[in-house]
Amino acid sequence: MSVVVVSAGLSVPSSTRLLGERLAAAATGQAPSDVRVIELRDLAVDIAHNFTSGFPAPALAEAMDAVTGADGLIVVTPVFSASYSGLFKSFFDVLGVRDRESLAGKPVLIAATGGTPRHSLVLEHALRPLFAHLRAVVVPTGVYAASQDWGDKGLDARIERAAGELAALTGALSAASGGTGGGTGGGADGGGAISVTRGGAADDKFDARNVVPFEEQLAALRSAG
Repeated sequence: MSVVVVSAGLSVPSSTRLLGERLAAAATGQAPSDVRVIELRDLAVDIAHNFTSGFPAPALAEAMDAVTGADGLIVVTPVFSASYSGLFKSFFDVLGVRDRESLAGKPVLIAATGGTPRHSLVLEHALRPLFAHLRAVVVPTGVYAASQDWGDKGLDARIERAAGELAALTGALSAASGGTGGGTGGGADGGGAISVTRGGAADDKFDARNVVPFEEQLAALRSAG
């Protein structure tokens, strides 16, 4: 299972990165040092230039390729003004401009860090709607770590639960896609067709590319009437 952490932490060392590494280690069984972490602070200038030029610098392009190619994604942001940071949002903005379907169907674990527990709802009112809009599959448990949570058994339990959900979801999607990795394509054939199962057996293929928009169907019915 390939899991990539996207961290929007600004300080060194960063509690935001630490949380992402702990989540990834729990989900994959790897040591934190073996986890791929993308530090957005190192890409801040490239992200700004991408907005004005429309083209990513090599380091930013490589980071975006790593995100889209991962089986699962862990995203962690510090809380600024009761929401995700501007740098965090900007990265996913340029990623969406590059490919609107880049996160479609991808398992995502959302997490955040902050100075006070009062901002814990940032997971539900900001992060979850953002990744739902990007058509990612967000695991049920998000993890918020306030300053006083570090070293607390409650945080450890939330990390284990969320990581287990990410591992299970990623494994299930990978198996459903034939074990080809990524788990986010349009079915085992990779061509946008999805196997439809009825009565426990694969019946036929549904191809989203052949769907006629509802507006066109309605217009055809009106003209026929």
